[in-house]
Amino acid sequence: MESVLGWVATAAFSASYFARRPAALRRIQACAACLWIAYGLAIHALPVVAANLIVAAAALYSTTRDRA
Repeated sequence: MESVLGWVATAAFSASYFARRPAALRRIQACAACLWIAYGLAIHALPVVAANLIVAAAALYSTTRDRA
């Protein structure tokens, strides 16, 4: 099951590059990072979790910053 989650996260992150609007790209990347966090938790890989917490936070922050 963990490998399926990893492949879905990979596909979601890769799909983000097809987004036409920068805000959409960052939202998709944030969602993909959340999938990677779940994957990291499933395989007990703290570096994967930590790295993707940073990515998700940066993507979400930059998306909300653009609205202000």
